Amino acid sequence: MRLTTVFKSALMALPLAFAGQTLAEDPIKIAHVYGKTGPLEAYAKQSHDGLMLGLEYATGGTMEVLGRPIEVIEKDTQLDPAQGRSLLEEAYADDEVTLAIGPVSSGVALAMLPVAQEYGKILMVEPAVADSITGENGNRYIFRTGRNSSQDAVANAVAIGKPGVKIATLAQDYAFGRDGITAFRNALEGSGAEIVHEEYVPTDTNDFTAAGQRIFDALKDEDGEKIVFFYWAGGGNPMGKLKAMNPERYDIEFATGGNILSALVGYKPFVGMEGATYYYYESPDNDINDWLVEQHLDRFGTPPDFFTAGGMSAGIAAVEALKRSGDTDTEALIDTMEGMRFDTPKGEMMFRAEDHQALQSMYHFRIKVEDGVEWAIPELVREIPLEEMDIPVGRDN
Repeated sequence: MRLTTVFKSALMALPLAFAGQTLAEDPIKIAHVYGKTGPLEAYAKQSHDGLMLGLEYATGGTMEVLGRPIEVIEKDTQLDPAQGRSLLEEAYADDEVTLAIGPVSSGVALAMLPVAQEYGKILMVEPAVADSITGENGNRYIFRTGRNSSQDAVANAVAIGKPGVKIATLAQDYAFGRDGITAFRNALEGSGAEIVHEEYVPTDTNDFTAAGQRIFDALKDEDGEKIVFFYWAGGGNPMGKLKAMNPERYDIEFATGGNILSALVGYKPFVGMEGATYYYYESPDNDINDWLVEQHLDRFGTPPDFFTAGGMSAGIAAVEALKRSGDTDTEALIDTMEGMRFDTPKGEMMFRAEDHQALQSMYHFRIKVEDGVEWAIPELVREIPLEEMDIPVGRDN
């Protein structure tokens, strides 16, 4: 009788043992919810390639963390805010992901933020830029490895904000553009530079004649150095279109932030133009960036691009948070990530505890052109370290 009882007990324990083994081997699921198709497809591909490289680097090539494999589930928002919201709900509710990463567009990101709060799950925003994502529209489940509008603005203000400079701005008429110019205006305070005109146009604008004329009219009679500052993402080539309108007749110069390599081809006519950028593969000097450049050249035949570094940073941050917390529980991850410092291709980043924005270095550049290089080179003037970036707190926990 006792042997039978023992045998029955052993049989009853077997499912529990196998269940424990299955649980240990279940993948940790991460959703990449991003605009895989659409006008920002190039940005999206870079972001995803970078994410996968980041996960690989941070796990030492095993693609495992906490003894479990990492499974990345891709979801294409097609740059549609409603689609982004629906897909994030699906990722949390049906796919049961531990966390999500994305999207590309600020407009899509703003639609996704409430979903993270509703489900109590982390959304790591990369690379959407609008300040409001970790600001007035953010919540405690939102972290961002990507730079925000204020980081763009402060870095560019450092690069071109000098006493007596008069500036007109051209930006896209949605969250990315308006948040960016607001942050730029604020960052210029105390520099002695002044914005005298702001111009906003639809994101799909191709004819910049009217906008350009209004900008030139606002600047032409000003004294001192006169600059048009472009804050733009995607196509349309506004710098090239305004260049064709002969700004030189009014002694007007151009300035802008960095961009992807294909867009830097359009910077070639602007030798000597200054600005600040989030990333150019020759700017950072650290082992992770060396690895990224080497691996990207080997696998894809090109240097890593603007958003590749961002995607890699997000992948590293996700793995580091899981390793340090030792858990997939959202609250444990939040506790770990608030104030967390981690190394990336750009050097050290830190998730600020108050608003979960990653503080990070930016790069002051001057455009030069070299034979044999198909794009204009944003030659490093100097790194602007995170300690020098006085970035306004977006949302106070």
